[in-house]
Amino acid sequence: MARTLRIGMVGLDTSHCVAFTRLLNDSGDPHHFPGGKVVAAYPGGSDLFSLSRDRVGGFTQQLRDEFRVRIVDSIAALAADVDAFLLESVDGRQHLEQFAQLAVGKPVYIDKPLATSTADAREIIKLARETDTPLMSCSSLRYAAGVAELVAAGERVLSCEAFGPAAILPDYPGLFWYGIHSAEMLFAQMGAGCEEVRCIERDDTDVVIGTWEDGRTGMLRGTRLGKDAFGCIAHTDAGVRSALAGSDPPYYALLMARVMHFFTTGTSPIDLAETFDIIAFLEATDLSRAQGGMPAQTATL
Repeated sequence: MARTLRIGMVGLDTSHCVAFTRLLNDSGDPHHFPGGKVVAAYPGGSDLFSLSRDRVGGFTQQLRDEFRVRIVDSIAALAADVDAFLLESVDGRQHLEQFAQLAVGKPVYIDKPLATSTADAREIIKLARETDTPLMSCSSLRYAAGVAELVAAGERVLSCEAFGPAAILPDYPGLFWYGIHSAEMLFAQMGAGCEEVRCIERDDTDVVIGTWEDGRTGMLRGTRLGKDAFGCIAHTDAGVRSALAGSDPPYYALLMARVMHFFTTGTSPIDLAETFDIIAFLEATDLSRAQGGMPAQTATL
């Protein structure tokens, strides 16, 4: 029988912590994924972000009381006692500092976003390579039913539009909060290589047009219209494909299957160059918005 992976969690300030722990630790959950268990966690929390600061206490109590997860008082206390890490801190501005303490050669999944700047993203990737620490980062929407299998193998995506809710918060950078989900779907179809973006800002919508280095065009439509849905429209060399992201099975369950495979193999299903490009795309989007919609160049890894 294969050994159960001991998993450590960093950052107990998001509902993702509960969702992932239930999938792994509760054998009665209908989407339970065997092979790993969250055994210890460091609460963390960010004073810079209200949705972290105001929620870390409640999620910490839930993991301790409902799932019997051992709560530790430092990231260092996790490192020697687990096989892999889920870095869940909801404030991506913390990820570089926290990953620097986790980069000890054991697989690390960083929940979206990898970082909120290309400077931090570049440093995280550098640390991962220097320490031989397997690294994976993405949004669960990449693997959502309907979206993940939208384009058949062998089809070439010529253009794509991804859309979804994109709330703008007063204490968090631009589209890095919820726009990251649509960006993830867009790059899952288009791949890396976006070199310029332009953001058209309206009260209820951001339209971001990206130009790829091979001349293809991708678009992110981030909406604030009330009851929004995630989805994708892809124009391929074989026709037009469209889908809304399905919630059955849950996004988190489909993601966890990929994360657990990553933990056991040490190989991420997503190239780090593509993950970096997503951060560069969102960073350039904020720059374009600040400049009234002028085109902005994306940073390179």
